[in-house]
Amino acid sequence: MRILSGLRLAFVAGLALLGAISAARADSGTIALRIYKAGFVVGGSAGSGVLTFHGRKYPLSIGGLSYGFTFGASETRFHGRVTHIRRPSDVAGVYAQAGAGAAAVRGAQAVVLTNQSGAVLTLTGGQKGLIVSADLSGLALSLK
Repeated sequence: MRILSGLRLAFVAGLALLGAISAARADSGTIALRIYKAGFVVGGSAGSGVLTFHGRKYPLSIGGLSYGFTFGASETRFHGRVTHIRRPSDVAGVYAQAGAGAAAVRGAQAVVLTNQSGAVLTLTGGQKGLIVSADLSGLALSLK
């Protein structure tokens, strides 16, 4: 019985160690994005950005759609960190968000987004323009 209990404990410890090694291999970088958004009920967004990872810069392309109550146009400049990536291509993917907001001339924003690869964007920034929204939106990032 003690041997079986010892094997079970060793197995659980091995799984925990593998999880720790996998998490330790995850890395992070910095990111800067410029997003233009406009719409009337259905909205669209486009823009560009730069991922800095291990001292190298990777240009990004941004596109997206939103559906809900959207009226107006704005420009948002975000900067922040991307975590839980192993290589630059991990940042590529679709980031979904549900939210509400308004900006008249200037506004501040902060957001945390996750994609299907597990990359986490923690962003802050400023918004310019006149826009009111309560919508579901998806933002697609890709490496250029």
